Formats: sequence, structure tokens, C-alpha cells
Amino acid sequence: MTSIRHFPATHPLPDWRNFGVMLRVLLGINVLAALAALVQAPDLAGWIAHYVELAAVVQPLLLIGLGLLSLVRDVLWRLPLRLGQACVLGLAGGLAALLFLYAASLGLVDGSSTLRAVLLAMAATALLLAYFELRSRAISPVLSEARLAALNARIRPHFLFNSLNAVLSLIRARPQQAEAALEALSDLFRAAMRDPGELVSLADEIALGKQYLELEKLRLGERLAVDWKIGAISLDLPIPPLMLQPLLENAVYHGIEPAEEGGTVRVSIDQRGQELRLSVANPTAGQTQPAAGNQIAVANIRERLALYYDLEARLEIETGDNSYEVRIILPCQRRKPTQPR
Repeated sequence: MTSIRHFPATHPLPDWRNFGVMLRVLLGINVLAALAALVQAPDLAGWIAHYVELAAVVQPLLLIGLGLLSLVRDVLWRLPLRLGQACVLGLAGGLAALLFLYAASLGLVDGSSTLRAVLLAMAATALLLAYFELRSRAISPVLSEARLAALNARIRPHFLFNSLNAVLSLIRARPQQAEAALEALSDLFRAAMRDPGELVSLADEIALGKQYLELEKLRLGERLAVDWKIGAISLDLPIPPLMLQPLLENAVYHGIEPAEEGGTVRVSIDQRGQELRLSVANPTAGQTQPAAGNQIAVANIRERLALYYDLEARLEIETGDNSYEVRIILPCQRRKPTQPR
């Protein structure tokens, strides 16, 4: 099973296909271009005009460079780190030289400035590579696993406490069902104690969610209804553990239990392109604001998604007049990412 120890975010050479990496590169280079324009402009009034001129040169170089780096990412990762960084520097310098020579042939720029452009491009690239190397150390697998363990530790007490309460409510009234519930509870405990750094299959996460809801249904009876909609997707897709269960728990405790008549928890799982979408919706039982427990669980999941996927995953909330829905969108990862050196 895939582990956070093998995630591309921990590699000193960035994952050029990652949206977060692209965004950081674009922002970083444009900030450097703005500073260069500020230094070269004769006054503040001419700063913006000079920046626009620089951006017209920098943006094509930047976009072409990112496109090429995304194509050769896996090859660069197989190289020793310093050699891979040297190849990135060489690519940036070579692209800058080609673009400036082409622009000079059209009379758009002074050909004598080509060497300066190459040096500036390589210097900016070196700064970005240094930043990404420092960042990879800051989010090393050990630190990421420690943070994930802390986040999971916040979820487990609520999970286990609520599950125990569900069993205790059955012991006197329905002892046979309580025995069956205890067996289910032991399976839930084992799932909750998994290594937080390991991904689980979508099938396992769905099974955990269904088992938890069956336990709650023993307690709530007909007040709890569940509508599962699972699209034509591969159930072997790896996802972080305890993504679905906390949302189901919140849906029951903040949406179904406060309502005397109960309600329906709607779970939708499907795939759109290269995105896996998990959605949990519940009635709001007349509440005008999301409960504090909802907010804590959502913040916890959002932070874990950032540790696993950087900016490639997101969590969305939609609050209607009588409904509360949480959607998790994350990339489909069918193969284990390349292991960093």
C-alpha cells in the first residue's frame, strides 16, 4: 500500500506536474520579475510598464520550461540529486538563450543581452531549486507522519467514544444485538489504529463507513436512513484513511440525532476525469450554523489532505436551507509514486 514516505512532495526535486508546485514557480518567478523591474525602472511611475515588458519575455520561457520539466520529471528523479538540479539549470539556461536569440533575430531585443538573460534565468532557477530542497526537508516523511499521527489522534477519541456509546445503549435492551455490535466495534477499532502514513483502498474506506453506519443504525433504528450512490469507479484506488468516517459521524450526530423524525444521510462517490469525489450530505435539523464538531472534523481532514496532496486535493462545503454537504475532491492515484532518493 502506498505510504506518505514515497510521496513526491518529499523529493528534493519538485513534482513539476503538481498544481501547487506550478503555482509556487509562477508566483516566485513573477515576484522576481517585479523586483527586477522595480530596480531597473527610472521611477515608480514606470515600474508597471517595465514589469509588463519583462513579463512578456519571462512568461513564455516559464511556461515552456514547466511543460518540458513535467515531461521529463521521472527521468530527473532517477538521477542523483545534484545532477538532476544541474539538468534543470541547464534547461532553463538553454531555453533562455534560444528564446532571446529568436527574439533578437526578429529585432525585438538586443542580441548582446542574451548572456545576461541566460545568467538571470539560471540564477532564478537556482533560487527556486534551493527553496524546494529546503521545503522537502521541512516536510520530511518523519515530520509528516508525526503530524498525521497527531491529527488522527484528534479524531480517534471521538470515533471510539461515540462507537462505545452506540454499543452501551444496546446492552440492556437488546443484548444479542449488543454482542454483534461489539464484534463490529472491534473491527472499527482495528481500522482506526492503522498507520496514519499509509493509504488504504477506497473499498476499505467504504466498508469502514458502512460498518460504522450499521452500528449507529442499531442505536437509532428507523430514524437513520442511508442512501449510497457509488459510481463506476475502481475500488482499488488508494486514499488517506479516515476520510469518510468522520464525515459520516458528523452527519449522524449533528444532522440525524437532533431531529426527532431522523433523516437520510446521502453518500456519493464517483470519478470525474482524474478526480475522485466523495460527498456526504445530511439534513441540518433547523440549525442555522454548522456545529462545532463539524468544523473540527472538516479542519482536520483539510489539513490531512494538504499533507498528502498539497494543493491537488480540496474540501468544499455547501450549506443549503435544510442541508449540509461536504465534498472531498482528490486526485486518482493508481500507481505508487516514485520513491525519493
